[in-house]
Amino acid sequence: MEIEVGEEKLDQAIDDYLQWMAANAYAQKTLKDYAQELNRFRSFIRNRRCSFEDMFTHDRLRRFKKINPTARTHAIRGLSRYLYEQGKLSRHLGMKEHLVDLPEIYEDYLTYQKKTHQASHHKLVHIRTVLVALHVFLEKHQIKIRNLTIEKIDTFLADYLAGYKENTCIAYRDRLRGFLRYLFDERKVLSSNLAPLVVGPPRFTQTKPPNYLRPHELKRLFGGLKLSSASDLRTYAMVHLAYTLGLRPLEISLIRLNDIFFKATELCVRSRKNDNPVRLPVPEETIKAMAAYLVGGRPQSRHRRLFLTLQPPFGPMSQNNVTLTINNCMKKLGMPYSAYGLRHTYAQNLLEAGLSLYEIKEMMGHDSIESTKKYLHVHIKLMREVLFDETL
Repeated sequence: MEIEVGEEKLDQAIDDYLQWMAANAYAQKTLKDYAQELNRFRSFIRNRRCSFEDMFTHDRLRRFKKINPTARTHAIRGLSRYLYEQGKLSRHLGMKEHLVDLPEIYEDYLTYQKKTHQASHHKLVHIRTVLVALHVFLEKHQIKIRNLTIEKIDTFLADYLAGYKENTCIAYRDRLRGFLRYLFDERKVLSSNLAPLVVGPPRFTQTKPPNYLRPHELKRLFGGLKLSSASDLRTYAMVHLAYTLGLRPLEISLIRLNDIFFKATELCVRSRKNDNPVRLPVPEETIKAMAAYLVGGRPQSRHRRLFLTLQPPFGPMSQNNVTLTINNCMKKLGMPYSAYGLRHTYAQNLLEAGLSLYEIKEMMGHDSIESTKKYLHVHIKLMREVLFDETL
């Protein structure tokens, strides 16, 4: 059964990857060559019967290359990297083989994160990425973990984080702090706790509150949505889901037909960052938007995903497809927002409604309360109502 599920996941992964390539304007020749190579790989895997993770190993790739000596394997390596970045693989084929197996203390920390902190698979992948880089650095400079100092950590981070965007740097520093705390508190390897000393450059003026739509902008958005084509109906439903439920593009792309409970007006969201599936009440207008798309816009297909592509063979939409669809809708209406602007607007509505930080965390599906805190910026309307007793 596990083998069959793995083969189904491979079929879906290949479809998603090719759709992602198309959405990112890859050349038609490249798409054709990649599709051909991935179909050969798909046939090879079905004859070998292995788990999803074991499909993407260097040994498996060598065996495929031996049977298909003319294969260039670019597409397979690209697919593995795509899945790794999506948090669906713990490693990708671009990694050197000797870097994948970490020393015991690193693996123990990953197990600790999974069992003690219920870290999601996506988070574990990110932690492993940082640990691999740290291990390589220590090996290269012949540094023992017990001899780590903040100066050596700073040297590592200066080299490792060069070229990354600031938000990625913040996330990776946080992953490293967790490991350093573990070495000090749990393993007693370090003589002092280095975690608090791992800091980034001052951000002051760079700090920005989440971008959200104001009431007049929401009126303009929903007033500008059309319902004259299958594409319009699909976009209409996506925008409603992003605004009224605060769903991420990934969560929207993964909705299946059996996740929708029309009679109970509920939606089951299974793929969340905190790994806690939840059934959410759905407003009437959002239920109607999904129903309109199902009746008048969704093509007939064997796939069970709600949102499908517009061209044959009508495969499930990827996270990137959903993001581009909503972003393009905003752009056509002359609005400077993205798909996440609707999610931020949802959070802002929860804040205005008086929900606690922990309630907002659960509704948003955050895996950390730190992610939720960013919504606690000063809200001008609330400030004037509370401080000046004004009704706006």
